[in-house]
Amino acid sequence: MAERNIVEAINSALAEEMEADPRVMVLGLDVGKLGGVFRTTSGLVDRFGAERVVDTPLAEAGIVGASLGLALAGMVPVAEIQFLGFTAQGFHQIGPQLAKYRQRSRGRYHCQVTIRAPFGGGIRSPEFHSDGVEAQFVQSPGIKIVMPSNPYDAKGLLIEAIRDPDPVLFCEPDRLYRGRRSEVPDGAYTVPFGKAQLVREGEQVTLVAWSAAVELCLRAADALVADGISAAVLDLRTLVPLDVETLCAQVAKTGRCVVVHEAPLSAGFGAEISATLMEEVFYDLDAPVARVAAFDVPFPPASLEDYYLPSLDRVVAAVRRTMEA
Repeated sequence: MAERNIVEAINSALAEEMEADPRVMVLGLDVGKLGGVFRTTSGLVDRFGAERVVDTPLAEAGIVGASLGLALAGMVPVAEIQFLGFTAQGFHQIGPQLAKYRQRSRGRYHCQVTIRAPFGGGIRSPEFHSDGVEAQFVQSPGIKIVMPSNPYDAKGLLIEAIRDPDPVLFCEPDRLYRGRRSEVPDGAYTVPFGKAQLVREGEQVTLVAWSAAVELCLRAADALVADGISAAVLDLRTLVPLDVETLCAQVAKTGRCVVVHEAPLSAGFGAEISATLMEEVFYDLDAPVARVAAFDVPFPPASLEDYYLPSLDRVVAAVRRTMEA
């Protein structure tokens, strides 16, 4: 058991799966010699060679399309898209092609493809780099959506993704890449999809989040103690499949819920959480479900990022309003 950050946990998962299964390969822009823009694939080309760690052109549609073909030919590709916002250049290969191939082939073919992509604010990146567009892929049935928030989950969920017979979009919180370190086993292990985790107990309100927003909610829960508010924090881990049972049971227990995410408010996945709770546990709610999200404007320049993204003050204020409702 070693202490690792998320970058090291991801690198460990890739190396162990490539060692265990010669079909597993990595492809994407700069994943080889450079080791990836955030160095998540560092050292893999030296260990496994250029035929299994493939530097591609800057062509997202080509990366995903090649991954589809490789999977149909029997390989297990792990494709890296440098930033989740860049998937716009390859969406026609992800949603209409990769996600639908099992259905369109009437079950004759499956696509064992994992697409890795960092996203989110906090790194002061240029336009298109930080966009949280995970909800767009929820509208593409056939692809699973994974959102780790810590090193242990990052490794276990990535191994689960690589081994899954269907395509998986694996979204990585770049602001946490080299953040908190935690114990991560050296050997292979998996974290199952569709199993949310209660990362903090609380009695009065439940904060629901995924990816980097989980860390923000934990800080908010700490701050709310001074107000005498006991806040639980639920990490969804995966959006597809969604752990509806745990979500509803936890919110029914506290009677109040605040959903926090970095994507824009309108049609963000928080809206789906709110609708699910209204349908399933309406009579257990003591207040309307609240949402704290980014604003419905394009991701701003770096100097305005802190005003655009959910902040500690905004989350705390939303919880206070919910408690007073």
